[in-house]
Amino acid sequence: MKETLIIEGGTPLFGRVRASGAKNAGLVLMAASIMADGETILDNLPRIRDVEVMIDILNSINVDTCWKDDGSLSIHPPAGGINKQTSYELAKQLRASNLFLGAMLGREKEAIISLPGGCDIGSRPMDLHIKGIQALGAEVAIEHGYIYARAKNASGARVYLDFPSVGATENIMMMAAMTPGQSIIENAAKEPEIVDLANFLNSMGGRIRGAGTDIIKIEGVQQLKACRYAIIPDRIEAGTYMVAAAISGGEVIVENIIPTHLHPIVAKIQETGAYVREVEGGLLVRASDKILPIDIKTLPYPGFPTDMQSQMMALLCLGEGSSVIVENVFENRFQIVDELKRMGASIKVEGHTAVVKGVKTLYGARVKATDLRAGAALVLAGLAAQGETIIENATHIFRGYENIRQKLTNLGAKVR
Repeated sequence: MKETLIIEGGTPLFGRVRASGAKNAGLVLMAASIMADGETILDNLPRIRDVEVMIDILNSINVDTCWKDDGSLSIHPPAGGINKQTSYELAKQLRASNLFLGAMLGREKEAIISLPGGCDIGSRPMDLHIKGIQALGAEVAIEHGYIYARAKNASGARVYLDFPSVGATENIMMMAAMTPGQSIIENAAKEPEIVDLANFLNSMGGRIRGAGTDIIKIEGVQQLKACRYAIIPDRIEAGTYMVAAAISGGEVIVENIIPTHLHPIVAKIQETGAYVREVEGGLLVRASDKILPIDIKTLPYPGFPTDMQSQMMALLCLGEGSSVIVENVFENRFQIVDELKRMGASIKVEGHTAVVKGVKTLYGARVKATDLRAGAALVLAGLAAQGETIIENATHIFRGYENIRQKLTNLGAKVR
């Protein structure tokens, strides 16, 4: 029963909840840690399923890891070099396993990376990653589900990304950080997680400028030295708890946040009628008597994040009127629609657009988490629904939300 979450709905949430470290920043910093000589210590890393899989991958390539008493993670690559091939069995569990490509090419000039798995939310091809490392001089072949890459004569280059892909930007940054000469990434992703990676690499002796803008300049260095670094808070987890306050009819303060990272999410939650303001130590969210219908378009940062789309859809199911959601990033993000309909939602999907017609009540039902964010959205719907909601396949939720059952219980929710 461990992979099932059962929620008794109808209880408004009150209190304070602390956002954990950012999953998507933590995973790339774990990969980047193999580039440094010595022991790297990461603070504020969430103890979630995806992080545990990433630790297994590190161990499988001969990197020592251990959780310390203060909750930080120690990562220590061997002096003699690492195993340059990632395991298919582990990689298929985790999209972020592909981030070892840039890190290994930076440090070892060679990598054999199993094509990655993760949430089935649409095609997330590796072509931009490969285009980027080839521009820097890597020779690449794809055979039997593996990417074989060598970068014996790599040098700095200019890379233009057709789409501001987060993963491709990260892989190119990591390889370029230890590739001689200057590299320039144009149309780079601007997400806060990119800025965190640049700050981390710079803390180890890297020379990266412009992260957070669409042009990143990187001067390659010969060596990176291990450091201690605290990961940024998780803006998507924070946003999820903000919606939990609004959908349950409660009032919650979300702590450990960087307010600027949350601007796109705050703006949309406010449009639905909820009261949001900065308070000492966090953001206060107070539900309003009614949920107003709004329109949402997902876009790369600083647009509205695709990772919050499902959660907002759950909220808008109870809106007074029709809302329109346009998904521009991942085409399979609407798998949640059928599950919300089981709870009484009224949603029509055509291509990349969903029209959500608000209903008075959602009803508890047996539903299935199809991916990480869909799972979170079903938790939110369950909090507001009449009766008991049983979420199967809850493993997806534990991949990205640290202690979610405990955190919700502390706010007054009935979750087991």
